[in-house]
Amino acid sequence: MSAPERPFARIVLRRRRLGTRPPAIDAPRVSRRPRRVIDLRAVTKTFDTGSIQVRALRGVSLEIERGDFVAIMGSSGSGKTTLMNILGCLDIPSTGEYLLDGVDVRTMDEDDLSDLRNRKIGFVFQSFNLVARTSALANVELPLAYARVPRDARRRRATAALIEVGMRNRAHHAPSELSGGQQQRVAIARALVTNPTLILADEPTGNLDSHSTAEVLELFERLHDEGRTIVIITHEPDVAAHARRVIRLADGLVIGDDEHFAMPDRSLPMPPQRSAV
Repeated sequence: MSAPERPFARIVLRRRRLGTRPPAIDAPRVSRRPRRVIDLRAVTKTFDTGSIQVRALRGVSLEIERGDFVAIMGSSGSGKTTLMNILGCLDIPSTGEYLLDGVDVRTMDEDDLSDLRNRKIGFVFQSFNLVARTSALANVELPLAYARVPRDARRRRATAALIEVGMRNRAHHAPSELSGGQQQRVAIARALVTNPTLILADEPTGNLDSHSTAEVLELFERLHDEGRTIVIITHEPDVAAHARRVIRLADGLVIGDDEHFAMPDRSLPMPPQRSAV
């Protein structure tokens, strides 16, 4: 029986309580940062449906270190979505501990959780979640606007993020003028613009054709090579094979945790090589 999990894509960038100002998003400091970005210790999650209690997670412990590239796989009802919500600070454990970049999230209220995920996590969604009739540049600026970063700084950082994903020449195009692969690259730029500790991607290739899938996976691999910490939720083995580590869930438990050197599926068309910016 699947748990009544809150959809991962329902993320709201909330402002702080009335009379307070949200902190500006800055690049995380290189020094004094913990080695582990994610540290889960015997985490459980139980949902009370009224007549019964559903145990979605049954004591999950895992560590993800800075610079890891991890895929999380599991069938429907495995607890995969619940785990993703907890990793993304969209929910908190029923019991156990979760430290995100050394910060214990258990006692945080919704406003503090919102601030934490805005500063620490860059989200990438299956359906892109771009604002219609708004340029790619403005979409990438959005997290910085919520953090009240000055306009000139927003524009500069958003432009740099679009350059990083190879979308500078589409900066002033609306989502409807972009292909699916291009929209996802804009979404990845939006995730990168805050220089987050963690990039969390929920089925990022689920709405893409094989060529766009190859482009997006090549981009994730390049970001990992640059030292980014990336966690992808996917049900596709070919996508998971690009990660350096694959974690498998079943019945709320980790049943597999394998590290390997990625061997991309050469049956997928490879994207054209881009010159360095």
